[in-house]
Amino acid sequence: MRVLVTALQALLSHWRRHPLQFFSVLTGLWLATSLLTGVLALNSQARDSYARASQLIGGEPQASLSSPSGASVAQQWFVDLRRAGWPVSPVLQGRLQLPGHDDLSLQVMGIEPLSLPAGAAVAGQTLALQQMVEFFSPPGVTWVAPQTLASLGLQPGEQPSALNGQRLPPLRVRADMAPGVLLMDIGFAQQVLGQPGQLSRLLLPREFAASAPPLPEALRGQLVLRQGQAQGDLARLTESFHLNLDALGFLSFAVGLFIVHAAIGLALEQRRGLLRTLRACGVSARLLILCLSLELGGLALLGAVAGVVSGYWLAGVLLPDVAASLRGLYGAQVAGQLSLSPWWWFSGIGLSLLGALLAGGASLLRAARLPLLALANPQAWHQAHARWLRRQGVVAGLAVLVALAAWQWGDSLASGFVLMAALLLEAALGLPVLLDAVLGGLLGRSRGVLGQWFLADCRQQLPALSLALMALLLALAANIGAGSMTAGFRETFNDWLEQRLSAELYVNPQTPEQARQLRDWLALQPQVTALLPSWQVALQIQGWPADLYGVVEHDSYREHWPLLEAAGADPWARLAAEDSLMLSEQLARRLKLRVGDRLELSVPQGQWTPQVVGIYADYGNPRGHLLVNVEHLLRYWPDLTPNRFNLRLAPAAVPALVGALQRQFHLDDSRVVDQARLKGWSQQVFERTFAATAALNSLTLGVSGVALFISLLTQSQSRLGQLAPLWALGVGRRQLLLLNLAQTWLLALLTLVLALPLGIVLAWCLDTVINVQAFGWRLPLRVFPGQLVQLLGLAMLATLLASAWPLLRLYRAQPADLLRTFAHED
Repeated sequence: MRVLVTALQALLSHWRRHPLQFFSVLTGLWLATSLLTGVLALNSQARDSYARASQLIGGEPQASLSSPSGASVAQQWFVDLRRAGWPVSPVLQGRLQLPGHDDLSLQVMGIEPLSLPAGAAVAGQTLALQQMVEFFSPPGVTWVAPQTLASLGLQPGEQPSALNGQRLPPLRVRADMAPGVLLMDIGFAQQVLGQPGQLSRLLLPREFAASAPPLPEALRGQLVLRQGQAQGDLARLTESFHLNLDALGFLSFAVGLFIVHAAIGLALEQRRGLLRTLRACGVSARLLILCLSLELGGLALLGAVAGVVSGYWLAGVLLPDVAASLRGLYGAQVAGQLSLSPWWWFSGIGLSLLGALLAGGASLLRAARLPLLALANPQAWHQAHARWLRRQGVVAGLAVLVALAAWQWGDSLASGFVLMAALLLEAALGLPVLLDAVLGGLLGRSRGVLGQWFLADCRQQLPALSLALMALLLALAANIGAGSMTAGFRETFNDWLEQRLSAELYVNPQTPEQARQLRDWLALQPQVTALLPSWQVALQIQGWPADLYGVVEHDSYREHWPLLEAAGADPWARLAAEDSLMLSEQLARRLKLRVGDRLELSVPQGQWTPQVVGIYADYGNPRGHLLVNVEHLLRYWPDLTPNRFNLRLAPAAVPALVGALQRQFHLDDSRVVDQARLKGWSQQVFERTFAATAALNSLTLGVSGVALFISLLTQSQSRLGQLAPLWALGVGRRQLLLLNLAQTWLLALLTLVLALPLGIVLAWCLDTVINVQAFGWRLPLRVFPGQLVQLLGLAMLATLLASAWPLLRLYRAQPADLLRTFAHED
């Protein structure tokens, strides 16, 4: 034990003499752990919110009866079904905004606790009789999650008013409630939402739904039985979003570990003499490796604690954007405040320890395998590095083969990420090999003495700088790829919005009766040049949620609805005349359908198999989307009423018509939406969707700059040994400074030149592989030269800043410092 403690003290003394290296190791572990744990915290919070939402009523999603179009149903149908022996329980759901909280949309859920299915739980708990009475006895009670109450700035017991003036029942905090949900008795919910006598759906026990008798004759075709899969669909649809965040987090983790690997390798190289002395004094190789491992574990623990704490802070900063993205894209409510289990904290520390082992394991193994007398021999270490470089080249070649296999035979999101990971791994491992070969080739062509020294010394710096350059390559390529994909998606999305959102006004009726009244009233308005009603039916197609829309025959669709694939010269005429349909690109890919194929749909009368005559883009919609002519739709659902009206009119006439609609039919702003507001909302959702991705990309680029800075700084002291002979031969310090800067810029510039094609290949992978597998649509590859120049400029600026302090130290070095390097020369 005394030998262990003495050896450990001797090894730790190195960090006291070299505090910068100590800082670099801690910084690498801190940054790597921080970015990864931050992403894991975001995803953990979102998944926890999904789980709470699925447990809101019942231990699992309940079966239900609802309208085929998803519209509200009459409360009288609940009474009729109960009298017919159906054990249904009514539910009303709707969106609510409180005054002063326009940016927070709450979901109101009204239930009838006495008729809930036997054994059903509310917010994960079974209601006692007293709680049931509290729900429907005036003034009632509103259950709310603590995060939601905090975001509203309210206190328990308060009764805020809705926009229609109705006061909510007193608020009561429930720790296990889903975020963004207000749970109350259905009678109070009908008042708050302004939907008296209306229901959203009727819950059924799953056992009864499995063998349910036919519906009463009066309700057949009015209601459809659905199995509770909404939350499962939500988790499945959002999984690709979380997987993309995970990929960015692990990329940042890898870049941070490069810093650790470089610093630990440099520290071991500088302690060659110490390691030889300890071995000569009788310290066994096994004990020496144990001491080095304990040292590395202590450093990892310090970095882990700092990384987990800052990861928590980072997740808190990014959570509002991620929550807004999930809410805008998928309708998923995610808590606005972090609430993480202790397991997350321990897992973050474990990831840091694992990362330290991965980063330092190679250096420890190299030290353990070197003979005793070779420990302090620089040539032995360089030979070991040369052997390691050859192995890197072999692994890079294998990564190319893996990438080709994933591209050729892969057909899943996992294979897409394998393709990207293999490309990044091949590029990172191949970079030092390629740079060494390029510098070797230039060295063979150089004739001047100073030029030969310049290239030879530049080549000699590769072992110390290769990891930082690899980090810079990965970060820059990831930024080029993600930036090109995001900018290309923005242009494509804006063009698509301009085409698809052609109507000047969109009106959504509250009830079927109101839809009939609206249709008659709008047909009489002279300012409306085109009335385009739309009918909707919610379906499940091969396990995926989808919406089937019925549309009328009109030239507006031909002019403003772009098709990716079409059958014949006029597919819209075929849609109106034939038994056919059009569907969204993501649904077509998911079902593996092409133009000319037939799709089998379940309808009340049995099966319907229309032919596919067109495929169109539908960006940002997680559900399947289908179009049919309304005459064909009403053959199977004859009692459907329009769920939306698209109105074409002069833009100047929009405000007057909006005012008339609100006065005549008492429609709020959420049900009368003009084109400009809808486009603005869509673009806002788009920007917030990529806010977290852009932030992580910027952090990754920043981490790579830190890696380059630390690598240059940690080797600045050892650089004096290479520069002192030149100074002694008459080369001035200013010229030495410029030569040193030129070496750094040469290596960085070669890295940036290689990052350009890699970034474009990554953009292609994101557009044609990852997006297709994750979201179902394919984007055109677009390259933006201005964006590339900007990124290259930022990378060169980061290189200049990273080399500034080491160069300043060299410029300020006294002649005595340069002469001191010869003090121990034989």
